[in-house]
Amino acid sequence: MGCMYSVEVCAGAGGQALGLERAGFRHEALVEIDPWACKTLRLNRPKWKVCECDIAEIPAQKYKDIELYAGGLPCPPFSVAGKQLGKEDERNLFPIALEQVAQCRPRAVMIENVRGLLDPCFAPYRQWIEANLRKQGFAFVDWQLVNAEQFGVPQQRPRVLLVALRGNAANRFRWPAQTRRAPTVGEVLFDLMSSRQWNGAAEWKLRAARVAPTIVGGSKKHGGPDLGPTRARKAWAQLGVNGLGIADQPPDADFPADAMPKLTVRMAARLQGFPDDWSFAGSKTRAYRQVGNAFPPPVAYKVAKSIAEALGSRVRTEKLQSLERSAA
Repeated sequence: MGCMYSVEVCAGAGGQALGLERAGFRHEALVEIDPWACKTLRLNRPKWKVCECDIAEIPAQKYKDIELYAGGLPCPPFSVAGKQLGKEDERNLFPIALEQVAQCRPRAVMIENVRGLLDPCFAPYRQWIEANLRKQGFAFVDWQLVNAEQFGVPQQRPRVLLVALRGNAANRFRWPAQTRRAPTVGEVLFDLMSSRQWNGAAEWKLRAARVAPTIVGGSKKHGGPDLGPTRARKAWAQLGVNGLGIADQPPDADFPADAMPKLTVRMAARLQGFPDDWSFAGSKTRAYRQVGNAFPPPVAYKVAKSIAEALGSRVRTEKLQSLERSAA
């Protein structure tokens, strides 16, 4: 298929970046403002080009004609958990992202955000985004609501994806099917829950017989890590999980068999689809926030793979043409 290059903004702890990597994209730049997320990226992939800065500081023209511009733009402007100020929210980065797309002219765009962006109140804003991309020459511009559970991730995590492609790739792109069965929380975490000889692990596995509710990372203003507001904690309790905090270690042999254990950062990361060898920098609170705010790597991979397949023949054609010119 040839080498495909990408630039990713608001990269966080690397959830989307891992998916893009697996799909065959080579990162020309990973842009992230949070220093702990940048430490995580460098810790796991020392050779990745991590830019620790505000998205607006990136000279996008430097990456002209890359294959993919991707990112997970801030969610608060469109989240139902916030005020849904949309374009009026100072955290809305769509205008900057669209300007950078115009400067670096990628063949494809992939932007992730929250489900609230599809609410009727944001229809005019979505139309403005679509019109901007079409004016730039993107023949295919589409929004899709995807749920991590339907990609094999053990979590109910609906997210909106915007994908845009130029030229013939626009005709070849197909959204990936969302049909894979996700394992239950008990199936995914049993080995971790039983790793310190907790006597209640087997019974807990039977109780945790569904996928997890959405894992939330919270904000920097929040005091510490937990699994969300009251409604979310009730959902976790039905799975036998104490959502009032994050544990340092799995329950040990002295932990009551009928008590509800807390998740560890590693457990939460596994429920997000991160591989076990992916480490998170910083304290427990900082690490958990990185996990909770991430885009599940398996979902990113499936969508990026569909984009790569749509771009593939063009990449191969250009490579062959380059070889022919060199031979001549």
